[in-house]
Amino acid sequence: MRFPLTSARRLGLPRRAVSQILLTQLAIAAGVAVLATGLFLAPLSAQLDDQAMRRALAIAQSAAADPALAAGVLSSGPSADGPVQSSAERIRRATGAEYVVVLDLHGIRRSHPSTDRIGLPVSTDPSDALAGREVMEIDEGTLGRSARGKVPLLAADGEIVGAVSVGIAYDSVRDRLLGAIPGLLAYAGGALAAGALAAYLLSRRIQRQTRDLAFSDIAGLLAEREAMLHSIREGVIALAPDGRIRLVNDEAARLLGLAPDGADGCAGRPLEDVLGAGRTADVLSGRVTGRDLLTVQGPRVLVANRMPTEDGGAVATLRDRTELEHLGRELDSTRGLIEALRAQDHEHANRLHTLLGLLELGLHEEAVEFVTEVAGVHRTTAEQVTEKVHDPLLASLLVGKAAVAAERGVPLRLAGSTLLPDRLVDPGGLVTILGNLVDNALDAAAGSAAPLVEVELRAEGRTAVLRVRDSGPGVPAARREEIFTEGWSTKQPRAHRERGLGLALVRRLAERQGGSARAGEAADGGAEFSVVLPEALR
Repeated sequence: MRFPLTSARRLGLPRRAVSQILLTQLAIAAGVAVLATGLFLAPLSAQLDDQAMRRALAIAQSAAADPALAAGVLSSGPSADGPVQSSAERIRRATGAEYVVVLDLHGIRRSHPSTDRIGLPVSTDPSDALAGREVMEIDEGTLGRSARGKVPLLAADGEIVGAVSVGIAYDSVRDRLLGAIPGLLAYAGGALAAGALAAYLLSRRIQRQTRDLAFSDIAGLLAEREAMLHSIREGVIALAPDGRIRLVNDEAARLLGLAPDGADGCAGRPLEDVLGAGRTADVLSGRVTGRDLLTVQGPRVLVANRMPTEDGGAVATLRDRTELEHLGRELDSTRGLIEALRAQDHEHANRLHTLLGLLELGLHEEAVEFVTEVAGVHRTTAEQVTEKVHDPLLASLLVGKAAVAAERGVPLRLAGSTLLPDRLVDPGGLVTILGNLVDNALDAAAGSAAPLVEVELRAEGRTAVLRVRDSGPGVPAARREEIFTEGWSTKQPRAHRERGLGLALVRRLAERQGGSARAGEAADGGAEFSVVLPEALR
């Protein structure tokens, strides 16, 4: 099987699906690790800045709370060896700050780490702190970039006499940030390694499930599968392990009588919800096992086979056997007619010999009576049928069945209440129903002590009522529903077709017309089958 080259092939990427998936997962894992590291570092930098500014503000607040600073600002001028410079330097060395600057109301420095700057104005605007507001900021000053905290300096009476500005060197903040990076990278590397291992294990599992195929191979197989499923003339239904439908091809939708868009609408639904309870659902779901199982769905006779899949689901195939079944029944009818004709031929030869003997003996009157009697029997049978059954198809069927019954030694008679006008909507369906019931009745009555089959056909308004009684052994009450199941039969199967479909077809045809088919017990023993077809007459 050959497939066209893909873009991945042209770009030099691995052709196997598992390799492409592994590389993709590794790239995703690496990208996620880098993104997570960046997302972690961004708020970490802001958090470290905030911590540094809060620390500077706390130092400034502690320094401003020292009454000696306010008193020194009021009592002395700017001086490198004054009390304000001494206190500020003591606080700076104790806290590790970069600088502790005390300024008066005019913004003149009273302390500074560089003594030559004492007595000069500050480099940044002190108005907020001198106005009584505390300030936190990252700013550039004479000592470089720093995290700053500024607070007002209050005298004993609460009057603002200056401000205290404390700076934390920004280099220390950057050092803390850079110091956190190795540990963060170690965690990210560990996460990347775990992700790579998980990606490798997942890719190995995918390799086993995809049979190490390339993406182009998988795409080609899917395309071929879709084309095959929708082109073959055999119904295919795929089922999931939980009994839900995975797919239905066009032929299966047609055979099962689903709507034109039913193939797409069935996916994901339970099998019983789509088909309803019955033998077809039992066969497809695996509750009935075997090969070439027969089932009836609507007017169709289907042959079903089911094959389980590795994941616990199954694939079922359906073949239409309706036409073959009809041909088989026509063959049965033809064989019956041939047997009847053979028997009549043999009987006709005997009658001719009898007639010849009467003529040779000179018994001409007896010969005339004999011919009249023989001809009258056949004419009477046909006349009796056509007088009560006006539909030509049904009348022809009954005349033919009467000949077959006579050859088998089973009288076939019409009930006295029989009267059916020639106004049938579907005479072909009624022929199928009556033919199946009469064949079964003849088989059942053939071995009885006083064989008899009685047929009743009558109309009640637009409803057709059909009853067939026989003198056979009858049907036990416990099995009167079971006999209408596809495949159920007490007879040996014939070479050209399966048994057990006749009564199933009778019930399906009756139900399709809104009627019913039931089995019961005849008045004199034996079985009685009743079929009621509403709206069967025009």
